[in-house]
Amino acid sequence: MPRALAETVALLLLAATLAFAVVRPRGLPEAVVAVPAALLTVLLGILPIGVALEELRSLGPTIGFLAAVLVLAELCDREGLFEAAGQRMAAGARGRPVVLLGLVFAVGSAITAVLSLDATVVLLTPVVFATALQLRLRPKPHVYACTHLANTASLLLPVSNLTNLLAFRASGLSFTRFAGIMAPPWLAAIGVEWLVLRRFFAVDLVGHGEVVAGPPSRAPRYPVAVLGCTLVGFGLASLVHLDPAVVAALGAGALALPALASRRV
Repeated sequence: MPRALAETVALLLLAATLAFAVVRPRGLPEAVVAVPAALLTVLLGILPIGVALEELRSLGPTIGFLAAVLVLAELCDREGLFEAAGQRMAAGARGRPVVLLGLVFAVGSAITAVLSLDATVVLLTPVVFATALQLRLRPKPHVYACTHLANTASLLLPVSNLTNLLAFRASGLSFTRFAGIMAPPWLAAIGVEWLVLRRFFAVDLVGHGEVVAGPPSRAPRYPVAVLGCTLVGFGLASLVHLDPAVVAALGAGALALPALASRRV
């Protein structure tokens, strides 16, 4: 196939895949189009099979890590970790919108750094929205904070987003060294974002909402312990040249096995 034609066909397949991912007809997963499109590029010779296999070998551990950490985040959500975080924020804010925004920044930054930006977007944002409504506050500043923190707060760790993980593999740095280098820009970006959102949503952050009665429920200890051990494991894994995907899979397994055994999932 001529090079110009091959590139044109590849771009059309990419465009079709992206369009399907946005529209999601009948709620079908993106793989319905993405997998056949990828196979077609190989079958038509647009991408040589040897190059395709090499890409799979190169990206396999990264994709495996992403899958494991998404499972870990989903299981934490089912164990009530995000719900408990919402209750803690509601109780700590005591109806004050600026305080709630600060708590969202703290919780959102931690979740993004440890469980990746996907957990913040998919799992934390609905909790923050519900918390703001519970306190009868305008939810816009707090929801915007979640969506922006999913970007800025993902600077810190190699596991915070997929780009970091690819850069981490190429850099040759240890896990802790990478975190040490990224900590100053991470704090600076979060600080700038706080100032910008605090000013931009100044009108929405006035007034006082309702105070939640009663003490918040305790955070589920086991998921918190698993997350802590997983985070420590990420740091130790780089010292023995163990792939982070293995640590993430172990963390996901530690939550999945008891949940499956008790038929909670």
